[in-house]
Amino acid sequence: MRISGIHHVAIIASDYARSKAFYAQVLGLEILAEAYRSERDSWKLDMRVCDGVQIELFSFPSPPPRVSRPEACGLRHLAFEVPDIEQAVAHLRGHSIEVEPVRMDEYTGKRFSFFADPDGLPLELYEI
Repeated sequence: MRISGIHHVAIIASDYARSKAFYAQVLGLEILAEAYRSERDSWKLDMRVCDGVQIELFSFPSPPPRVSRPEACGLRHLAFEVPDIEQAVAHLRGHSIEVEPVRMDEYTGKRFSFFADPDGLPLELYEI
């Protein structure tokens, strides 16, 4: 078996409209498709991150809370590549989003910072 890439990351939102606005308007992800699945009382939104990579945003009635501390066991965070971290941080702060101070990766020499989506999911900006 050979994995050739990541197709999508699936996220379940507690407030679909709020998370849709965050990912599409604040982060600028392109909406590819949106569908309401009545049998599940669930919305599904496909958004393009970059060529070949998508985020699937779901809504479900009363989803259980998930531990989202970065050091909890399981998926740690989702990282987005950005060409200019200072510009990206300023953009997020302009939308009243709290962003951690920019740090330097001691192994790669690259700069990065963390912020959270509306449900507290840890997200990273990683300067390429």
